[in-house]
Amino acid sequence: MTTTDRRALLMAGAAAGAAALTACTSSSDRGTRRPSAAEQEAERVARAEAALRLRSVATARGLLERYDAALAAHPALAPRLTPLRRSAAAQAQALGEGGTTVTPATAAATPSAAAASRPSATASASPTASPTASAGAKATATPPAVPADPRAALRELAAAAREASDRHSAALLTAPPEYARLLASVAASGAAHAYLLTEGARA
Repeated sequence: MTTTDRRALLMAGAAAGAAALTACTSSSDRGTRRPSAAEQEAERVARAEAALRLRSVATARGLLERYDAALAAHPALAPRLTPLRRSAAAQAQALGEGGTTVTPATAAATPSAAAASRPSATASASPTASPTASAGAKATATPPAVPADPRAALRELAAAAREASDRHSAALLTAPPEYARLLASVAASGAAHAYLLTEGARA
């Protein structure tokens, strides 16, 4: 091979290497693109709403656990408590239907990362959803204590329903409009539960 041929071969190899390096750098830049200010703000708002939903679901599940504990301790109260317990379960599911997890805006810059995180972005916070269920599993390790006297059990359950109603009402201050309407409905229902349980305790 002549000197000219070797020189041409080296130049061709250098050109190919430079092209490959440019392609890798370009691909890397696309994959690590920083989210815009609008994307960061949208993510912040989404995270705040997801956190609010998670707290609301936890509150609803806490009341549901108290219904279950009361029913387990006093089966004779089933005719009175079962409809209210069913209502509490439906509310817990409705409060988590919008999801409680958010895909980071930076993940959207890389198609593979976005695809990997897509299930998390659509996760539901229903009573069986993993984020809430995992948190609830720790809370339900020890069932709530229930008084031996049925009337006292009803009074405690009424207090729990009133407390849950107050928490949902407080969450209205930072909730987006549509979710705020749902929270208002659940809070009103909780107040009705407290009233019905209080009247039942007096019977």
